[in-house]
Amino acid sequence: MITWATLSRRLSMVFAVLLLACCGASAWLQMRSSGLHEQEVVQRLSGGLAAHIAENSELMQPGGLNQAAVKDLFDKLMAVNPSVEVYLLGLDGRIEAQAAPPGHMKRERVALAPIRKLLSGAPLPILGDDPRSADAAKVFSAAPLKMGGRDAGYVYVVLQGEDYDALAANVATDNVLRTTLWSMALVALLGLIAGLAAFRLITRPLRELTKAVKRFETEGMASLESETPTLERLSHGSDEIALLGQAFTQMTRRIAEQWRELTLQDQQRRELFANISHDLRTPLTSLHGYLETLLLKAGTLSDEERRRYLEIALGQSRKVGRLAQELFELARLEYGVVKPEKENFALADLVQDVFQKFELAAEARHQQLRPDIAPGLPVVSADLGMIERVLTNLLDNAIRHTPAGGEIEVQLRPANTGVAGVAGVAVQVSDTGPGIPGELQKGLFVRPVFMSGARSDGSGSGGLGLVIVQRILQLHGSDIRLVPQAGKGAVFRFQLGGAQGA
Repeated sequence: MITWATLSRRLSMVFAVLLLACCGASAWLQMRSSGLHEQEVVQRLSGGLAAHIAENSELMQPGGLNQAAVKDLFDKLMAVNPSVEVYLLGLDGRIEAQAAPPGHMKRERVALAPIRKLLSGAPLPILGDDPRSADAAKVFSAAPLKMGGRDAGYVYVVLQGEDYDALAANVATDNVLRTTLWSMALVALLGLIAGLAAFRLITRPLRELTKAVKRFETEGMASLESETPTLERLSHGSDEIALLGQAFTQMTRRIAEQWRELTLQDQQRRELFANISHDLRTPLTSLHGYLETLLLKAGTLSDEERRRYLEIALGQSRKVGRLAQELFELARLEYGVVKPEKENFALADLVQDVFQKFELAAEARHQQLRPDIAPGLPVVSADLGMIERVLTNLLDNAIRHTPAGGEIEVQLRPANTGVAGVAGVAVQVSDTGPGIPGELQKGLFVRPVFMSGARSDGSGSGGLGLVIVQRILQLHGSDIRLVPQAGKGAVFRFQLGGAQGA
């Protein structure tokens, strides 16, 4: 993991390298610009020197150059201004006269193109060949030399000759280099200080975000509440750090929600185990007690007592078997083992079939089963077996928790399911029992809750019946709700989607 110190150090090193490179480039450009400016000034200031020399009539004589006059003039000019070097050129650029010491001449002719360019008035500085160097070019002054009204050659004056170069190198090199280096060092130091300060300000949100991430890594969920103000502040803005802060904030919120959900699920699972353990312990204890009694008193019990004990033990065994079956069914539903196999069928017919299963139980309790089915109901598309289990669980709960003389009603009404305008069926199952206590209604369909001495949903099965109903309806894209209704006990509502094209 790259810490802020490493990142800052890397940024600082990159910035320092770039700063030094920029300073070096700036110094080079400055020195080059200064040199060009100096050349232009010298060339502009001495532009008429060659013309003034060309006007000297003693340089030429009818037979050609006046060598004595040329040598005398060259000696005087170079004595007055040692930086200049004077040459007389032929029309082809060949050097006809010069005053260079022996061995200093490196060229026999000078290119005429720069001379013509200068004479035509082109922008300065213009560099021409240096006769005393094989490849150097220097600023110069030039003028045509005439004899008898005709061009006889050119006066060519190098304005910054060998003596100038030697003097400039000896006098200015150390000072210029020293000044340049000090300037670069000062600019680099100031730039580096300013850059580090800017980096510190820019990376401050990143440091705070890194601190929050580290704290979250070490302390876990406990650090979220204390770091929330920091994360909220870092999330404002549209730069990359703000976007990173927003992403981390969303991630922490999602993790917190998932953590709370896992904690709740763990608590509910513990409650489920406690409820199931309680529900299993009661019938198993009763079953064990009666079987042990039969074993110990086998010779003293009458046939009637023996039969009664066996019927009680068998009843408790059925309760254990039913609870085990519901647990197995709930596990299959929760882990996606069971998938609904949908088919089209009339829900009213299914209600009548389920009613027939509970007629005897209702008559034994002096209860009334009443269907309230609207005419012209659409055909529904669902898993017939699963929906039968939903109705069976709800009616079984209602019968067992409705007092004698009560009424259980199943109401079917057409409803718009909101799926491409397809009509479905709204189902309501109600009874006239005592209802479900308010403190138990919140998590009624989420996890079963054991209710000692109060209403349960599944024959002492820890509330598994309603949980199974909820899972089945969720597989059908529906949901079940407990709704208050005057004059009723518990009222459950859900919807089923209609068949496409029905």
